[in-house]
Amino acid sequence: MRVLGVDPGLTRCGVGVVEGVAGRPLTMLGVGVVRTPADADLGHRLVAVEQGLEQWLDEHRPEFVAVERVFSQHNVRTVMGTAQASAVAILCASRRGIPVALHTPSEVKAAVTGSGRADKAQVGAMVTRLLRLDAPPRPADAADALALAICHIWRAPAQNRLQQAVAAHAARAPRTPPATPRAPAAPHASKGRTA
Repeated sequence: MRVLGVDPGLTRCGVGVVEGVAGRPLTMLGVGVVRTPADADLGHRLVAVEQGLEQWLDEHRPEFVAVERVFSQHNVRTVMGTAQASAVAILCASRRGIPVALHTPSEVKAAVTGSGRADKAQVGAMVTRLLRLDAPPRPADAADALALAICHIWRAPAQNRLQQAVAAHAARAPRTPPATPRAPAAPHASKGRTA
């Protein structure tokens, strides 16, 4: 399985390609960052992110794209840029028919380090160890992109089995016709005295 991990951001969009299967040694095929100038117009920045991601998709031809799921942050400007870059990544992959998976930061940290509260240094150290690299990828956005790809490779088989089990259960479940509504009950006649 070949996965392009994308750590979305407008200034630095981390990208990393990992190949392998769960339970076996993984191989890094490429890592980097798509950069845009902070003072450029938003539209031009989004086009630059798209062009950078398209180059990675052309060069590495991944079977899956794993994108960090945008989460709420205190800084609204940061989360907006992250969401916009995330949408560009999803669009680029979907236009090519490549399945996209979204993983939360805590899912990625837990998959790679064993703790959903790991810091960036711990994630970088584990990515370096798991991919047998000489040094942690820099900047941290690049290491995070590799961590996303690793997370997807490790989680995808279990997620696929779960989805297949749910689909099989739904196929076996007896189909019950929708209940027909009952007619409203007739009002009870009161047994009061008339004057």
